Amino acid sequence: MEQRRSIDDVLADARRVISRLSPNEAAVAQAAGSVIVDTREYRYRRTEGDIPGAVHVPLSVLPWRLDPEGSMRSAAIQGVEQRVILICNDGFSSSLAGEWLVRIGFRDVSDVVGGFRAWSAAGLPVVTHGARKGRTARSLAVMLVF
Repeated sequence: MEQRRSIDDVLADARRVISRLSPNEAAVAQAAGSVIVDTREYRYRRTEGDIPGAVHVPLSVLPWRLDPEGSMRSAAIQGVEQRVILICNDGFSSSLAGEWLVRIGFRDVSDVVGGFRAWSAAGLPVVTHGARKGRTARSLAVMLVF
């Protein structure tokens, strides 16, 4: 019987098969033609913003949307030779997702250390959606009425 492993062990294994980039390195790679795939949930993107030019693919469907031979493939993904940089909120689930992509044949997979929040903190471009951080448009409307 295999011994139980912690999530930290699983995360370390995943990070051995992908490269990790600083937010600035990811921005340079994106400018050179790499695709950034943002796996964050809509609510985080709505309140914190998006990276211009990034492709949004929710983590729950990532392997199906990026599999170049899959019927649900994203048109933004050209093939397993394309460099893919994954980004999540803080840089954990993107590492695990990177291992999935390596297992389905991608050759050059990276993720961003610190995730979107590190990208934003580094002052890199972010497109906002009008809602203030941590508040929905509805809660703003209620605040304005009172």
